[in-house]
Amino acid sequence: MPAALSSIPPARRLVAVGTHRHLGGRTITVRATETGVTGTITSRCPNCRRTFEDCTCGGAR
Repeated sequence: MPAALSSIPPARRLVAVGTHRHLGGRTITVRATETGVTGTITSRCPNCRRTFEDCTCGGAR
């Protein structure tokens, strides 16, 4: 028989939760908040590991 709850726990709300994954040359970022879910996929240069926009080694071309 389960124990009775002596008090009700305070209400909690989700502020934000997110995840980052690195797959090959890409970084996937997902964030969930009360207002919705956002996400980005960022490609990286295989040589210097910078985003393609910031690549200075020429490997992203």
